[in-house]
Amino acid sequence: MLYLLAIVGALTIAVLLWKAFGPDLRSRPTRVIGPDDDPDFLWKVDREFRRRSADGTPGPDQDPGD
Repeated sequence: MLYLLAIVGALTIAVLLWKAFGPDLRSRPTRVIGPDDDPDFLWKVDREFRRRSADGTPGPDQDPGD
């Protein structure tokens, strides 16, 4: 009987320690942000587009001969 109480006590302590110091599953991001939703990416693309249009430099999808 004493061994049974010791096992239950040890399991209780193990569960409490796991809850206190184990991995936090709630802190993981639940949604992956693609580049078309990322504000920093869109800002960099817009900045590059405006710089190229001001310089007259062709973009990667434009023919340099045009």
